[in-house]
Amino acid sequence: VAESFGLPYLSAYLDSVGSNFSHGANFATAGSTIRRQNTTIFQSGVSPISLDVQLVQFSEFHTRSKIISKQGVFHKLLPKEDYFSKALYTFDIGQNDLTAGYKLNLTTEQVKAYVPDVLLQLSEAVKRVYDQGGRTFWIHNTGPVGCLPYVLDRFLTSATQLDKYGCGSPFNEVAQYFNQRLKDVVIQLRKQLPLAAITYVDVYSVKYTLVSQAKKLGFELPLIACCGHGGKYNFNNSLRCGGKITVKGKEILIAKSCGNPSVRVNWDGIHFTEAANKWIFQQITSGSFSDPPLPLKMACHLSKDGAMNKFR
Repeated sequence: VAESFGLPYLSAYLDSVGSNFSHGANFATAGSTIRRQNTTIFQSGVSPISLDVQLVQFSEFHTRSKIISKQGVFHKLLPKEDYFSKALYTFDIGQNDLTAGYKLNLTTEQVKAYVPDVLLQLSEAVKRVYDQGGRTFWIHNTGPVGCLPYVLDRFLTSATQLDKYGCGSPFNEVAQYFNQRLKDVVIQLRKQLPLAAITYVDVYSVKYTLVSQAKKLGFELPLIACCGHGGKYNFNNSLRCGGKITVKGKEILIAKSCGNPSVRVNWDGIHFTEAANKWIFQQITSGSFSDPPLPLKMACHLSKDGAMNKFR
């Protein structure tokens, strides 16, 4: 997104020392969920910085930017005050909420049962940003969880659960249910927030196309992690990408990268490769998978009366 606008990459909010936030900030952390999880990062790998914590961070960032940006060198490192109302707010979260249930040995139906509550909290998060002046939102749905090596390795119980492309059908069913309900939430938000421009982006369809048609699109082995070690999917939860073992007092790198990540879909069993992410972005930036179907470059355009062009 940053590259497409000719902007530098966003600094992470938590990387506070020496960072430049003049073009915005990234509040995401690895393993984040929408709902708080009743577990620790050591038990489940889920981040303690859930969406509600990120919202507190955003609020503090917004408030302090108004004050500090007027002092000395900081005016070059923080956003201008009017940037907050002109900014594009992107939300891509929810997948970890789904897998969190499976880590607790919940059934697919039990995971689906708490999806409405997860989406209620996401809806409230968007409203809170709106209340602080946010007007333009780009909201991604969640991807095909059942096509991720770590899900297939850790949670799959039967070969009959695989679809014709090798993805886990129950997990993708949950993702599709989440996405259907998310679209309903977006429709309601548009009614509740009349000055907001909210774009729903169907990332699921793009990612599933990449997995199911990988060879045709110039990729290979879509369900096999590029960086990992062992097993059917080159994924070992105890020895993830970069993992080492000690032999005779010497550390040896075991979980190595594959030779050519540029033709692989999955990087470490959990995340997509840069090449895959670039392809995915190229599909969604045109607006072909968005509702309304406008390109990203039009997301922040305003008409003369201040209303959003995409609803004209």
